[in-house]
Amino acid sequence: MELFIYVFAALFSVLNPLGAVPVFVGLTQDDSKQERSRISLWAAINVSIILIISYFIGKYVLQFFGISIDALRIAGGLLILNSGFSLLSGNGSKKRGVNKRVTDDAKNRNDIALTPLAMPMLAGPGSMSLLIAMYQEQPAIFQKITTCLAILCVSLTIFLILRSAHYLSRILGASGLVAISRIIGFIVIAIGIQYISSSVVNIFKTI
Repeated sequence: MELFIYVFAALFSVLNPLGAVPVFVGLTQDDSKQERSRISLWAAINVSIILIISYFIGKYVLQFFGISIDALRIAGGLLILNSGFSLLSGNGSKKRGVNKRVTDDAKNRNDIALTPLAMPMLAGPGSMSLLIAMYQEQPAIFQKITTCLAILCVSLTIFLILRSAHYLSRILGASGLVAISRIIGFIVIAIGIQYISSSVVNIFKTI
């Protein structure tokens, strides 16, 4: 249970589905309620597929390129730190590859569930590197199963948040969403610092 809560909280903070609410509202403002539910469902499914693939395949990608786990954790920590600082400054969507050109292009396409919602808005380099590092730290089968269950629960949470995005936008307002994103940003920064510091300690221990 402790592992499940840790993975769920870490992924939820890094993915920050609440930060995707304004983008989702803007891209689906002309869609019907049924279409919004369909997009929410497929965005959540795409996120779960991307994260699970990253979790299980990432290790072999590292081995192919000869990248150590500590190097990955430092790189991932820097990416997570960058995401956290962008959330605190209110530039989350810009830092995650969702700029005006991307959103304009998305409005002209029929399906936005994969891009820009699932990737890069939700499942980005920070969450992928986080999961790859977790895989290396979790040798037991039950740990891997627990992590996969946490990924699925995070995806379910994403579906529920996006499905209620227009309602949340009206209730919380722009200032409420910004406040929540900045609180999450602070947690994300702490996660990034933890990953970098633990990796640096491991590197010095091997010297």
